[in-house]
Amino acid sequence: MRKKGLWLSEASGTRWSDTRTDARMHAHSIDAAQQGFYKACDVTRALRKAGIAEAKFPYHRKKFRTTIWKTSGIQRQGDILRLSGGGRTQKDRDERAVAIPIPERLRGCLRFLEVRLVYDKYARRYTWHVVVENGLKPRPAPGASVVSVDLGEIHPAVVGDTERAIVITCRERRSRSQGHAKRLATIAKAIARKAKKSRRHKRLVRAKVRMKAKHARILRDIEHKVSHEVVAFAAERQAGTIVIGDVRDIADGIACGTEHNGRMSRLDHGKIRTYVEYKAAAEGIAVELVDEHHTTQTCPSCGQRHKPRGRAFRCPSCRFQAHRDVVGQINILSRFLEGDVGRIPAPADVKYRIPRDVRVLRRRCGHQPGSAPRSPGATPWNLG
Repeated sequence: MRKKGLWLSEASGTRWSDTRTDARMHAHSIDAAQQGFYKACDVTRALRKAGIAEAKFPYHRKKFRTTIWKTSGIQRQGDILRLSGGGRTQKDRDERAVAIPIPERLRGCLRFLEVRLVYDKYARRYTWHVVVENGLKPRPAPGASVVSVDLGEIHPAVVGDTERAIVITCRERRSRSQGHAKRLATIAKAIARKAKKSRRHKRLVRAKVRMKAKHARILRDIEHKVSHEVVAFAAERQAGTIVIGDVRDIADGIACGTEHNGRMSRLDHGKIRTYVEYKAAAEGIAVELVDEHHTTQTCPSCGQRHKPRGRAFRCPSCRFQAHRDVVGQINILSRFLEGDVGRIPAPADVKYRIPRDVRVLRRRCGHQPGSAPRSPGATPWNLG
């Protein structure tokens, strides 16, 4: 496109790229790199078709790319994985092969399906991502009951059924996010006052990158522990389905000031929902999404709508009082089972629970494998 002004199709672009590619990598790794470009083009077309006009096609060359080895390029030799290199002769391929040791926790896996060398732009380093088949099959569903989950800002999740509700409280998550935003603003101001490419400017940029990488690891640890508590409660109540309030459009078209919009941008409900889904699949539990509009504003006792202030819900009509997020949880369950909110009374048994090991975050910020329910089939692990 840059040289001739022509936009090649995927087949033509692949043939043209093959004539210009030095065979220093496995053929399937080269194919994966070529396919990645056209997948990005497909995503851009879909976004533009959906009305997102600012979506752009790939237009700049990346300094760091993700290198993929598929099954055909992976060979296991004891506790070592050999990733095939390119070359016309076997000697060249052996010399260019990459050998990585298999971590002890992955040595019992049946197959290694894919290996990726991924550049972490925040930590400024490469990490190995491995997809394995662990041979574990999903357990049968514990039962046929249903539990619902209300995702929130102060309390990451409230999970319960018609009899019991658990408020998973983790103010550490909110505190960390707010503190990180303040530190990020401070260092951004300091960077703006320095001349670009100066030693001080580069030093501050590196400090900012390290700070963001550490914050991402801390939040990932908290999100895994919160999702573990949700699935553990569902298994304890012998649930066959987890119903989660759909909050994907919570910030769409909203302009309520810098502070409010900043809080909305720091919410990470999507990650918690993703972690709940794959942990629940290992336990044989299905996950469903339900519209959460007006779930925290409708009284479960009389059905009147009232916008609460603070963490407590007090109905002005029937004087009903309960935790605001518990009201949202039971109304999500009501909408799923009865078709509308306000038709199931709030559970009388409400308890608080702190995710396990959250108090040791200051000493250990990485998610420990094995602290969550097992996952079936192909499981990604970050070996960085």
